Amino acid sequence: MKMGIALIISGGIMFIVGLIMYYSIELGQTDSGLRLIKNSGTFIGLSGIGVTLAGILLYLINRNEAPMEKQFDV
Repeated sequence: MKMGIALIISGGIMFIVGLIMYYSIELGQTDSGLRLIKNSGTFIGLSGIGVTLAGILLYLINRNEAPMEKQFDV
């Protein structure tokens, strides 16, 4: 369960860093270095969304659920 929370946090951080990298560069820049930063921000942000989703699924799958007990009334 702790691994799922760690993935959710790291995916959120990746998403925020990707947004910062993407929006720090103005649209229409022709310098290849700036375009590389903008494209890297897109990739990191989308990867962060995937990591966050994987963390949420891992958290939901590994939850400890109480076993169901059947009660028979006689």
